[in-house]
Amino acid sequence: MSVEIPLDDLSVSEKVRLLERVWDSLCSKYGDVRSPDWHRDVLEARKRRLAEGQATVSSWSEAKTWLLDAGR
Repeated sequence: MSVEIPLDDLSVSEKVRLLERVWDSLCSKYGDVRSPDWHRDVLEARKRRLAEGQATVSSWSEAKTWLLDAGR
């Protein structure tokens, strides 16, 4: 099955909501969704930057608000 979604026509906030729905669907149906190996390396690099004070973090709520506002 092929689904065409007009991504260029969607705002950032609509794209975020779409991603959330897809992720929720994956998790509810497949439970154990594993990340690819390269993702571990990316996360380790980010943890290292945090430990070294070169990065900051936001809560998911703050990040989601920022993303949704950016799309307006």
